Amino acid sequence: MAEDTKTQQSENQDSSNSDLSSPEYRKYSSIVTEGVERAPSRGMLYAVGFEKHDFQKPQIGIASTWGMVTPCNMHIDKLSEFATQGVNEAGAKAVPFNTITVSDGISMGTEGMKYSLVSREVIADSIETVVGCMGYDGVVTLGGCDKNMPGCLIALARLNRPAVFVYGGTIMPGLSGDKELDIVSIFEAVGAHANQKIDDTELDTIESKAIPGPGSCGGMYTANTMASAIEALGMSLPNSSAQSAISKAKELDCRNAGAAVVNLIQKGIRPSDIMTRKAFENAITVVITLGGSTNAVLHLLAIAHSIGVPLAIDDFTEIGKRVPVLADVKPSGKFLMNDLIKIGGLMPLMRTLLDAGMLHGDCLTVTGQTVAENLKDVKPYPVGQQVIRPLDNPIKKESHLVILYGNLASQGAVAKISGKEGEHFSGTAKVYNSEEEALQRILDGTVVKGDVIVIRYEGPKGAPGMREMLAPTSAVMGKGLGKEVALITDGRFSGGSHGFVIGHVTPEAYEGGVIAIVEDGDPIVIDGQTRQLTLNIPESEIQKRLDAWQKPDPRYTRGVLAKYAKSVSSASQGAVTD
Repeated sequence: MAEDTKTQQSENQDSSNSDLSSPEYRKYSSIVTEGVERAPSRGMLYAVGFEKHDFQKPQIGIASTWGMVTPCNMHIDKLSEFATQGVNEAGAKAVPFNTITVSDGISMGTEGMKYSLVSREVIADSIETVVGCMGYDGVVTLGGCDKNMPGCLIALARLNRPAVFVYGGTIMPGLSGDKELDIVSIFEAVGAHANQKIDDTELDTIESKAIPGPGSCGGMYTANTMASAIEALGMSLPNSSAQSAISKAKELDCRNAGAAVVNLIQKGIRPSDIMTRKAFENAITVVITLGGSTNAVLHLLAIAHSIGVPLAIDDFTEIGKRVPVLADVKPSGKFLMNDLIKIGGLMPLMRTLLDAGMLHGDCLTVTGQTVAENLKDVKPYPVGQQVIRPLDNPIKKESHLVILYGNLASQGAVAKISGKEGEHFSGTAKVYNSEEEALQRILDGTVVKGDVIVIRYEGPKGAPGMREMLAPTSAVMGKGLGKEVALITDGRFSGGSHGFVIGHVTPEAYEGGVIAIVEDGDPIVIDGQTRQLTLNIPESEIQKRLDAWQKPDPRYTRGVLAKYAKSVSSASQGAVTD
């Protein structure tokens, strides 16, 4: 079982007796600490716990995303202590530091959610800043919530120094009687309450019991999706993605990560050696088989951009044509990440994919070994388990992540089509210029069967910040309209969203995309098989409306959101800022 898996350092890491004081292992720290002229630097480091012999060791930055602002990260300060121990025990010198995190789940549906995707860039910038300034020779990053995980990887890619990512781990399920709950249970309960399916007492019970303690949201939402993608990418230790936040396995994972980064320094292995084109193909394959979040498209594009690997949204289509969905997990399925942990985690799935020729086994990983070497002794899932389907009996034969084009999305859009909601939807537009307005109209019954909800001016530049739409999509499900309406937006979706939903519509409304000129009652056709998103009105009418359209004033003119809006790229390019 994954929780009992103990990654043996002697198996996966080279415990050589190389002299760590060698200059080749202190390429960056020696610039800061060596020589008479660096005496002031050493003097300050004595004050933070250095001893004389520590200056002859590689220095490893331990970047923690701890904060009490969210259960996803409330325990990461303790995990960073285990990573620190692992570094120090391996003969290097660990230097812990902290960066920010924000909570998607708490800010969802509010103006504050505009800072969520922005936080990915702030985190990447801050880790790069500290490591670059202080001259660390290697890095361990620990992340738990949606945006700090890709933020960590973007920083590691930019720095390109030996590094390991550690996932903070998934939350245990909440319980109400014998019913398992999670964060999406609460969001959908809001819709059910509006539809008078549950009363105040039941809503209170669900909200008070769904989140029992530390860890990231429990389904195959963005955090667990990205943790799995990062493991498949080779940047975290085997089964790091499939451990509970408060487990002994996670503590050991952190200690082993500390030792692993020292091994990477000794072997001269950098992120650019690991995060290759083939490695990104592995990550995309695993995300698809797990039925993962649409946010993986945005984040993998951004990470690839940072490491200099060509990757485009159309690559998700090409890989998706030959990769099935196998995991029966929430939000579209039955099971939680905790159920995947119980049957062995991610590694048996990766072994299955490797044996079927769907993974590149020669990709290097942070163990210092290849994917194939890491998986060579992995046993299959237990007979009778129902979480992961066999390859010959998939949930969906092709990817659920569908890249759509058409006159509404000439540069692409990302749909999450599990097949349960069908592959085709035709309806008439109900148009809203903000998430809040749309949510109210869903809850009060204005949105009805046959509507295509259009939420615009929520893109990277227009919001700014590209808010997630978990509140409206959950309200749709709670109102019982999951198969009766569709929703399109230039914003994005939480990994917890499900139903007939299309996000990342580009060009976005603020940049004059066709979504900006859709009107109430316009016919819209969504076709998952032909991968088309069409505003079904004459091209002459579209051009007439575009000619009359005027770009709105920016919503923010000062501060981080204004800076972000000026620098961010299109969602189809990963919403990157460099």
